[in-house]
Amino acid sequence: MKVTAALTGFLAAVLAAPGTEPGLLPRSAGINYVQNYNGNLGDFTYNEGAGTYSMYWEDGVSSDFVVGLGWSTGSSNSITYSASYSASGSGSYLAVYGWVNSPQAEYYIVENYGNYNPCSSATSLGTLSSDGATYQVCTDTRTNQPSITGTSTFTQYFSVRESPRTSGTVTVANHFNFWAKHGFGNSNFNYQVVAVEAWSGAGSARVTIFS
Repeated sequence: MKVTAALTGFLAAVLAAPGTEPGLLPRSAGINYVQNYNGNLGDFTYNEGAGTYSMYWEDGVSSDFVVGLGWSTGSSNSITYSASYSASGSGSYLAVYGWVNSPQAEYYIVENYGNYNPCSSATSLGTLSSDGATYQVCTDTRTNQPSITGTSTFTQYFSVRESPRTSGTVTVANHFNFWAKHGFGNSNFNYQVVAVEAWSGAGSARVTIFS
């Protein structure tokens, strides 16, 4: 696995710059958290001030990684983003991702994914209509797994968009309120990022967060 800021030429060749949403500027205010999970990941290119990051991964990924930009304390505020994302044949997500401290939970609003839909092997909670699309909603329990407090047991919540996209506005509150009916704390938030996660295959992404 190799993600490095030195591959400027590669990124320029394969990553089209995200289209600017009308009337929006990159979100420079408020972004204060860089997610770079996995000691073997290496570097990825990011600019907190401009709210943009770029990264790629190669065949031979041996473990899970999650990278992104966002906020040290999450919220139910809507998030507008634009991205280029290529993950054909890859286990990967493009998602709003975060944690709740208590009851401890990990959550994903999956906007696009590679070859694996997490709701295919989790407990279905039904569907949610939001932002012009239907999301499959599901939950799972992770037992003695890595978490924000070390090794622990916690609940995962997923909303997976049935019509994948790479730009738009995510009305986060709709997902939080739906999950809250099934035990999601909907308060006491830890970090929240617009993230790319991958654990197999190859791919690339460039993501800009807008205010």
